[in-house]
Amino acid sequence: MKYPFRCVLVLALVLLMGCRVNNSKDNPEKLKKILVSYFEAIENKDFDKMKAVTTSDFVLYEMGRVWNNDSVFDNIKRNLPFTVKYRFDNLKVYVDNRSGDITYFNHADFTFDDTAKQSFDWIESATFRKDTEGWKMNFLHLTERK
Repeated sequence: MKYPFRCVLVLALVLLMGCRVNNSKDNPEKLKKILVSYFEAIENKDFDKMKAVTTSDFVLYEMGRVWNNDSVFDNIKRNLPFTVKYRFDNLKVYVDNRSGDITYFNHADFTFDDTAKQSFDWIESATFRKDTEGWKMNFLHLTERK
């Protein structure tokens, strides 16, 4: 009679271990790298890179406007020539094994036509999904920081 009880106990432990939820978290630096890559791609007007680090259903909410990658590309092309440099601070990252988000402040210094300079400060949040290709940004929201 001892052996059937042990078998049931072992079987119960195996089942319990197999049913555990995977709460592993990925490295937050991976999301930061995607975020920085996206903005570096804007700095370099590298549309292929912008697409590579975003999902096919990427959406950008900017000050009441709704954009996708194609409309962002069109807007960049309309405002050429310009240079821009982005700086981030106050980054707060949450990531699990399939999704994540970052909230942060974004500071941008633009120069248009090599003469007109303009600086912006935004409060931003970005969300990320992990798929078979790795991490990609699927949503970006920004509003002017006052």
